Amino acid sequence: MKVFVLSALLFSLPVTAAFAAQKDIDPTQSTLTIHVGKTGLFSAAGHEHIVTAPIQEGTIDDGSTPHVSFRVQSGRLTVLPEDHQAEVQHTMQERVLESARFPEIQFSSDRVQSSANRQWEVSGKLTLHGETKPVLVHVQLLEGKYEGTAIIKQTDFGIQPVSAGGGTVKVKDELKIDFSIKTK
Repeated sequence: MKVFVLSALLFSLPVTAAFAAQKDIDPTQSTLTIHVGKTGLFSAAGHEHIVTAPIQEGTIDDGSTPHVSFRVQSGRLTVLPEDHQAEVQHTMQERVLESARFPEIQFSSDRVQSSANRQWEVSGKLTLHGETKPVLVHVQLLEGKYEGTAIIKQTDFGIQPVSAGGGTVKVKDELKIDFSIKTK
């Protein structure tokens, strides 16, 4: 859902300005995986969920002023198969993401700073559920892919975590987003 972390990965190529170019993100080789945890008194009775988010389009510029941006269609986020997948998918699209009202998730970097060999700290703006908030992500280049993890809170984006059983089982506010991004 907060798929916006991916941008950070794209700036990691140490290329001179003469050879730098804007590159398209390859949606077939890039993935966002959202880990949705559980909390509450009876959380042992609940399920943790994995959600995949395909990148619709995006670019990475690895020149002298690196930048990354991408878009995800919120209606294409998918709960990985499990016992109650259809019900969870419906709840995510209708009650959590409100995909009909907020069809896109966007990320655009503000700053990319090298922190070590083939590692970067990327800050930018993530737009989710009609709210735009700052996001910081740590990215590394591994085997030709920009990889990393970001943590966001649903409530920062105006989303109330889903609960059941009078609040005794709830989705955690904090979401972990792993990403692996490759350019064309």
